Amino acid sequence: MTAAPSSRVSPPLAAVVAYTVRACLPARRYLLLLPVLGAVLFGLLSRTSDDVAVTAFARVGGAATHSLILPITCLIVGDAILGAEIRSGVFAFTWLSPVPFGTIILGRWLGGLLIAAAMLAPAVALGAIVAGSPGSAGPALVAVVAGSGAYLGMFLAIGATFGRPVVWSLALVIIVEHLLGTALAGIAQLSPGWLAQSALVGLTDAAKDLEREGIPTGWAAVGRLAVVAAVGLAIATRRLRRLKPASAAD
Repeated sequence: MTAAPSSRVSPPLAAVVAYTVRACLPARRYLLLLPVLGAVLFGLLSRTSDDVAVTAFARVGGAATHSLILPITCLIVGDAILGAEIRSGVFAFTWLSPVPFGTIILGRWLGGLLIAAAMLAPAVALGAIVAGSPGSAGPALVAVVAGSGAYLGMFLAIGATFGRPVVWSLALVIIVEHLLGTALAGIAQLSPGWLAQSALVGLTDAAKDLEREGIPTGWAAVGRLAVVAAVGLAIATRRLRRLKPASAAD
């Protein structure tokens, strides 16, 4: 006698990731090339600095990428992998499916991270090369991928919590990170942008005056980014359980 198959079988995580990559990209995909071009342009602008190449890239190219290119790209991707579907009502089909909420969130996050990393990692590496600091390519790649993971975790939590996630995400980046984070180290040490920049500085031979007191550097900053991402995913999973998605007609 054989046991009856379970009526609640969760599809593998790979299927959720594949769906995210295939179906959740923004409609105008060419817009995602603009941040990539921007990262390379900031690398070129690093050559205008009088500092040595590694410090010039961290001071100009890295800072501009982590404060502007990284959050904008992750906001576009983060909204596409969850917030846009919730607004359109399409996410109701996923929410009602027999898939654990943790699998949904983790799969969406991994899919978004693949998209963001595929765009930003080559761009920052090329930016380091054109800046005359090829040795910074590896650290720049690590910093931008870790920062992308943290930003996407935060934006998924916002998308699962608020009705207008783009507005709240912009408020987080502009007001909390840029304004308050610049003044208060306590906020900056939880900011993906500040932590990604600190990771780049710590993993290279850039001048130590670029390090900010109170913020971990190098691999310690990468570890902090992983914690921020994990907290965001935990909040998103918890909020998703309480979500009542509307249909497209609502």
